[in-house]
Amino acid sequence: MRLRNVTLHQLRLFRSLGTHLSYTRVAEELHLTQPAVSIQIKRLEESVGMPLVEQMGKRLFLTEAGRELFEACCDVLERLRVLNEDMIGMEAGVKGPLNLAAITTAKYFMPHLLGVFLRDYPDVEPRLTITNQARVLERLENNLDDLVIMGTLPENAGLEAQYFLDNPLVVVAPPDHPLVGQKNIPLARIAEERFLSREPGSGTRAARSRLFAEHGLSANIYMELGSSEAIKQAVMAGMGISVLSLHNLRLELESGLIAVLDVEHFPLVRQWYAVHLKGKKLSNTARRFLDFLLQDGARYWREVQPHLPTAPARRGNRKKTAGG
Repeated sequence: MRLRNVTLHQLRLFRSLGTHLSYTRVAEELHLTQPAVSIQIKRLEESVGMPLVEQMGKRLFLTEAGRELFEACCDVLERLRVLNEDMIGMEAGVKGPLNLAAITTAKYFMPHLLGVFLRDYPDVEPRLTITNQARVLERLENNLDDLVIMGTLPENAGLEAQYFLDNPLVVVAPPDHPLVGQKNIPLARIAEERFLSREPGSGTRAARSRLFAEHGLSANIYMELGSSEAIKQAVMAGMGISVLSLHNLRLELESGLIAVLDVEHFPLVRQWYAVHLKGKKLSNTARRFLDFLLQDGARYWREVQPHLPTAPARRGNRKKTAGG
């Protein structure tokens, strides 16, 4: 591969093409016309001296040279981005972009922690993307964010994950449920109740299922719902009981709309992690935010959390838990 007269604009354009494999998507992302994109790719191929893309039917593929160049583009542009943010940080403290992504359940605590951080660093420009587990993993794989907040970690040796916050799961019921106020309710008794469950693939559902299975039990599933919000509404409507993260329940507990049952083996404590690709060089701003999460995140969050139930907490595996 011979690189002659390659510009940063061409590198940005080819990174976009390698990501989307679509001239149309590249044109939309970079605010160019599709012919302009095609011309720039042709010029880049002339500079390199070999084909970078090939068309098969309606699908576009990178050649072997194209894949190597795509990896180099990602590396060069990421290093330049970090350098630019570090220069800004050295010039005027912690400031500039901070791109974060988090799974849906994290929406209950990440805005609070980010707000505390921004009080100390008001010149930081945050962007917080809240989305589902599959999309978060996609963003992580494509290195679209400085940090990703998640719980259940994929089997991927190419990640660095640092635990920063517990995620206690509790059994919840409507406030007029006959089990409210009872102490150390047997797990077998809970298994008899109508259970409102998250959909398959949910980390909360997986943790509850493992605990029940360890004791030879299974939940009496009455209904499956696709979000914690839907489950809270169903619990408040008296349709059954469920297991939810205590992080989700602050307003409902304070207003008396939901009650936490005192059940043996609960709270079941899982963990939250700040994750990025291994070898990724964090910007000065991202590094400062990660340090804040690791050193102060749990303390600040405890200040706004409802009181934990008195039953001894049961901890999950720190390497494969939380979220969902």
